[in-house]
Amino acid sequence: MKRIAKAQWSGTGLEGKGSITTPMSGALNLPFDYKARFTSEDGTAGTNPEELIAAAHASCFSMALSFIMVGAGFTANSINTAAHLTMEKGEANAWTVTAIHLVVRANADGLSLEGLQELAEKAKLGCPISRLFNCEITMEASLS
Repeated sequence: MKRIAKAQWSGTGLEGKGSITTPMSGALNLPFDYKARFTSEDGTAGTNPEELIAAAHASCFSMALSFIMVGAGFTANSINTAAHLTMEKGEANAWTVTAIHLVVRANADGLSLEGLQELAEKAKLGCPISRLFNCEITMEASLS
């Protein structure tokens, strides 16, 4: 399986502008720039690669958990996942994604909190996007 996303940029790092597109699905056609990435903490200036990575992780994890739940005899009534990505300046002032914290609220008939936590841990370890990262990934799971 192969997927394509494209980014276009023009101008300097501080003053330039770019766009992110997904030509196969057409799902994304979004602008991004320095302000959206580094100075707009509330996200109102637009998207950035880190927000898109968090979105990819949350969606991948949710789907992985649903498959694992079915394998354990449960069908999800709902799975809601938020991926909180942390990026920090490290050595030589280089930005690095250092952590992702998944907050999962799920509901399935007959599933206990302990059962959910066990299945969610398996999903965290098996999710293809989780395996992509070289950072600490923590998680909390609760029933909804």
